[in-house]
Amino acid sequence: MKLTEMLERGLTAWTATVATAIEAVADWQLRRPRVRVSYDRPDHIALTMQPPPQGRPALSQTSMNLANGGAGALPAEWLKALRGCTLEVHLTAEMVLVRPLDFPRQAEPFLEGMIRTQIGRFTPWTLDQAVYGFSAPRAAAPDRITLTLVATRRASTEPLLAFAADVGAATIAISADDGSPDAAPVQIYKASLRSAFAGGRDLGHVLKLGWLSVAAATAVLLVATTLTGALMDGELEDAQAQVTRLRAALRPAIGAASAADGLLAKRKQTSPASVMVLDTLSKILPDDTYVTELHVENDRLQISGVTQDAPALIRLIEQSPQFSRATFYAPTTRSPGEAGERFHVEARINAYFGDPA
Repeated sequence: MKLTEMLERGLTAWTATVATAIEAVADWQLRRPRVRVSYDRPDHIALTMQPPPQGRPALSQTSMNLANGGAGALPAEWLKALRGCTLEVHLTAEMVLVRPLDFPRQAEPFLEGMIRTQIGRFTPWTLDQAVYGFSAPRAAAPDRITLTLVATRRASTEPLLAFAADVGAATIAISADDGSPDAAPVQIYKASLRSAFAGGRDLGHVLKLGWLSVAAATAVLLVATTLTGALMDGELEDAQAQVTRLRAALRPAIGAASAADGLLAKRKQTSPASVMVLDTLSKILPDDTYVTELHVENDRLQISGVTQDAPALIRLIEQSPQFSRATFYAPTTRSPGEAGERFHVEARINAYFGDPA
C-alpha cells in the first residue's frame, strides 16, 4: 500500500470519528431545554424546568444539596432533562456584593476596562478571585452616570460549575439581583460547556477537505516563504554594500555634525515630555479626581476636571519636583447634582525630568 493511500485512509477514519462526536453534541443542542436554578444559600439549589421543549413532559420542581451526593441525588427524569440543557442560575442579593458606582459621562465607552482594572478597589477580591457584572449605566447628572456593580467570589460558583459539568449541561449563565425591586438581574458569568453544531451535511467530508486545504495552503506558504527569503537575502546584501559606501562618503561630515547632535541631546534632556507629565499627574492626583481636559504648551500645564478637594490639588502639585507655581486660572465651581468641585489649575513644568543618562 502506498504511503499516500495510508495517509488518506487514516485521515478519513479520524475525520469520521470527529464528525460522529460533533454530531452527537449537535443532537443535544437541537433539543436544549432551559432550567432555572435558584441558589439562595450555600450548596442548596432548587431546579425549575422552564416551559419544556415540544414533546417533553413537564417536571415538578426539585431541590438538592450540592454537598450531599451531587447530581446522583436527582431523580432519573431530571438527570435526563439536564443533559444538554441551559442552566440559568439566579443568586439572591444576599449572596453577592452590590455596590453603586459613579463615573463621568465621558467614561461610558471605557466602563468595562475601568471596572476590570479596579475590581480590587470595588470588591474585597482580586480579579482572579471574583466574578462580576454591572447594570446598564443611567444618567445621574448632566455629566455623570451611575451603575450598579454585582460581584461574588469565584470560589462560590465552583460548585455550580461542577454540577453543570456533572449533569452534562451545554451552557451555564449566572445572574443576580442588584437590590432594586424593578431592575432586571445582572449577569455575572456565562460559559459554554458543550460545542454546538446544526446541519445535515457530511461533516466528515467537510473536515477532510478542510484539513487538506490547510495542508496545501501550508505547503504553498512554505515555498513562497523560501523563494521570498532568497530574494530578500540578495536585496539585503546589495543594501548593506550601498550603506557601506554611503558611510565612507559621509565620514568626513561626522565631526561637523557632532556639535549639532550635542545640542539636540541637550534639548531632549531639558524639554519635558507630555507622556512624562501624564505619568507624574497619574501618580500625584488622588483617586477621587477626574481630569477632563489637559493642555501642555512649552513649559506650561493646564488641567481641569472634577475633584472632592480642589485646594488640596495645589499642594499636591507643588510638592512634586516636576511642577512649580501651581495656581487656579479660573474659579472653582460646584454645580447642583455634581459629586465634587470643578477645578481649573495651571502650573509651570520644570525643565529637568530624570537623569540625562
